Amino acid sequence: MQRTINIVLILVVAALAARVSVVHKREYDWTAGNRNTLTSGSLRQLDQMQDEILFLVFDYPGSETRRDVEAYIARYQRAKPNTRLQFIDPGTDPVRTREYDIKRAGEVVVEYQGRHESLTQMSEPVISAVLQRLADAEQRYVLFLQGHGERSLDVLIGETQYDLSQLKEALTEKGLKVLPLNLVAAQKIPENASALVIATPTQSLLDSERDRIREYVEAGGNLLWLVDPDSPPSLEAVSAVLGIEWLDGTVILASYAKVGSGSPVEFFATRYPANNVIPTFSSITSYPLARALRYGANRAAANGGWTYSPIVETGADAWLETGRLDGEVSFDPDEGDQPGPLTIGLAMTRNIPADDARPARVQRVAVFGDGDFLSDLMLPRYGNRQFATTLIQWLSSRDAQIDIDIPRAPDIALDLPPWTLWVFGIGFTVLLPLLLLGIGIGRWLIRRRR
Repeated sequence: MQRTINIVLILVVAALAARVSVVHKREYDWTAGNRNTLTSGSLRQLDQMQDEILFLVFDYPGSETRRDVEAYIARYQRAKPNTRLQFIDPGTDPVRTREYDIKRAGEVVVEYQGRHESLTQMSEPVISAVLQRLADAEQRYVLFLQGHGERSLDVLIGETQYDLSQLKEALTEKGLKVLPLNLVAAQKIPENASALVIATPTQSLLDSERDRIREYVEAGGNLLWLVDPDSPPSLEAVSAVLGIEWLDGTVILASYAKVGSGSPVEFFATRYPANNVIPTFSSITSYPLARALRYGANRAAANGGWTYSPIVETGADAWLETGRLDGEVSFDPDEGDQPGPLTIGLAMTRNIPADDARPARVQRVAVFGDGDFLSDLMLPRYGNRQFATTLIQWLSSRDAQIDIDIPRAPDIALDLPPWTLWVFGIGFTVLLPLLLLGIGIGRWLIRRRR
């Protein structure tokens, strides 16, 4: 009798557990980077897209990939109920297949508000980048001034690691149109430019070019201006309009060894003043060979309604070195060195009233005493890439897309130091063959003695 009761109780408990598992579903993602659940960046992106998102999968019935696609898109459907998944058979619906320019079976198309784009692969960073591009119906053009030795946007023969090809790629992924601008050929800055970037010209601009840039800023154009310590004097009229003053010298970080920098001329930003550009940004960013600036130096600019907001500032242990950098450097106020804190990056805003051509808007300007932090060499380091894309999206008035960045899982690539490659190479090409040869000779000698 007792045995029967125990069996019944076990069955009842099993039935209750099965019922609870159906009513109260729980999922846990223990993968590195939480690759099986959506990150906070993707969730914020979905919250901003109120209309239906449609995933169209052009694949044949019975395909082995269908179940994987359904499971992957289910994560988006749980976060956004009006996300729809539709399978289309290319064989029975050739009209839609040609309409979406499908080139192979299994291709996935994302559609939102009548705009669509094909996916190159099924991964969260790729999908989130596509959703960002589809969410912004307006074409945003970011123009980079060229023709004066500025950093190049394209991969060219003889290019250096200080160019901006990776930045161009990152901005394109976000849905921004990145184009070069030669003011001599163009004669003026297009009115549909979301932002103009002046990236450390090494040659002086023509007077006519200076005038056009000054007029662009005075009219309310958004601007990102990067200046290195060795940049030639230029655009003084623009500095006057902005109410800023570039200080001569290079920022020196006295406690560089404590923060992990390999050189006193490389500044690491670990904390940021309260601002509206990167309010939640907390990653480290690096600025090698930076220059400082002073703001609010022009009374006319203050009367122009500018609001200044420092983005990157040094601590009191830094100073602006005005002397030579070779050999030992030390703070010497008698030589013109200036003590910290120093401002390296500054954001500026002011209200522009409506006119006949454009409605009222907020003008946005950012100035930095360093151009290297956006270069191909520095962009992949620390949080520079996310910082750069966030900054330029803010300048382009894409507030809804700011701070939406999907980190890559940390274990998708195996990075080994160079010495390990030598160990593996010698081990497999020399040591392992010698070991096998020794084992063979040893066994031969043992058998011979027998």
